[in-house]
Amino acid sequence: MTRAHRLLAGMAAVIGLAFGAPGEAGAQEQPPTATALPSRQANFAWDKTRLIASFSYRDVFDAPLTQKLSSGLPTVISMRSFVMRPGEDKPVALAFQTCRVVYDLWNEAYRVTITSTRGGVREQPAINTEGVLRQCAEARDLFIADKALLRAGTAHFLAVIVEINPVSQEMLEQMNRWASRPTGSTGIGPSDALFGSFVNLFVRTVRTSDRTLQFRTQSIVPS
Repeated sequence: MTRAHRLLAGMAAVIGLAFGAPGEAGAQEQPPTATALPSRQANFAWDKTRLIASFSYRDVFDAPLTQKLSSGLPTVISMRSFVMRPGEDKPVALAFQTCRVVYDLWNEAYRVTITSTRGGVREQPAINTEGVLRQCAEARDLFIADKALLRAGTAHFLAVIVEINPVSQEMLEQMNRWASRPTGSTGIGPSDALFGSFVNLFVRTVRTSDRTLQFRTQSIVPS
């Protein structure tokens, strides 16, 4: 093989790695829209002018990940719920909850640190894995958005992304900054470009954690 042929073969290999051939196992799938995500039920309620929601995402944990909670190594469970309108790609608001769980081998208990839009950072110990899942794999009366952010007579739903041990430290830092905003401030404005479109958010979570779960809730229509 001549030097020219070797160069051409090398360029072809680089191009193949960059784009992938159709049908290859490593080829990227087209990310779904928020509306097309698997659906699950949430309980919506109004606390005066505030929309609150409760829903479970316990199925993000399988048996090995549940057992890993007792290893003594930190486990981070990150849940982001974006308020969306059908046919629109950009979220209206963001509510989230992040748990950092460490098993204290000496005291035989779990140390749970919870950061959320519900109220900054708080420590909440748990005596067993059921207590961890109840605190970190469920959203309970999570403040979603003030009614003023929602469009009367228009459907809204939550698009939820859950990650276990996300590798993106940047994302966790962004969420910590988000939690430092005044309590109840979940609206996403034009200056909050870090969240972008939901499709971009989905792409950024693919293969970036021990396990990822995405789903949407049923719609609610404010009056």
